[in-house]
Amino acid sequence: MSGYGSDIYADPPQVSLDTLASLGPLAPLAGVWEGERGVDIAPKAAGPRTQGFFERISLEPVDPGNNGPQLLYALRYHTWMCKPGEKGTYHDQVGYWLWEPATETVMHSLTIPRGQTVLAVGNAKADARTFTLEARRGTTDYGICSNPFLEENFRTDSFTITVTVHDDGTWSYEEDTVMMIKGQTERFHHRDSNRLHRVAAPTPNPLAG
Repeated sequence: MSGYGSDIYADPPQVSLDTLASLGPLAPLAGVWEGERGVDIAPKAAGPRTQGFFERISLEPVDPGNNGPQLLYALRYHTWMCKPGEKGTYHDQVGYWLWEPATETVMHSLTIPRGQTVLAVGNAKADARTFTLEARRGTTDYGICSNPFLEENFRTDSFTITVTVHDDGTWSYEEDTVMMIKGQTERFHHRDSNRLHRVAAPTPNPLAG
């Protein structure tokens, strides 16, 4: 990686203590959001199943972090979903959205309680209203790691997410998780999408007061 100089232990030259003001394209995502029209297209033995879902996602700023000279601003998030009219968990997910201003890089980490984690990456300008991130199986950076059962039976080969910020203050996402399922010859596109509206403002990160 270029642009950081030869001293890998050096501190970043300029650090803002106000994460909310330094998130670049991620700034509009900060806060607590809900969406009632989520769509999940998932694999089943009888074929693809389309399921609607309600989603609540919290994206809160944390203090800036660094790897030597590499400076990162972040939103810590938790996503919870349930089927319409139900209270049981349909999907749960945690992770971080990261913005690296020096390289105009957006990163998205996700971990689900089924033994799988992903780190996806994309590039975007600080004022971008839409951006796409991707992770691929088999890479040692920005990759996909799964437990042996998933790797053998529901292998994930790639993950792509596109985020769009809308003029009315909402934002939406479209995900495509490409899977190779045991016993099938064609890859399956596991798709998820939703549009979210804010129900609570973000809490400033601790250092911002």
